[in-house]
Amino acid sequence: MTTRPQKHSLTLHGHRTSVSLEPEFWQAFRDIAREKDMAINVLAAEIDQTRGTDAGLASAIRVYVLNHYRG
Repeated sequence: MTTRPQKHSLTLHGHRTSVSLEPEFWQAFRDIAREKDMAINVLAAEIDQTRGTDAGLASAIRVYVLNHYRG
């Protein structure tokens, strides 16, 4: 069962921001960054650049993780 979202700070383009994700998504996000040999902040910045204005960063990360494991 999923637990409550946990807030973590990320640095995107030199600015700090907080993102709340469930621990399972944080772990999957870290695993993907490791697979790609990227820092988690760099991967988050890439996702941030490609997300639309209608989606928040946490939602964009969740969709990214889902698509990664679907593919």
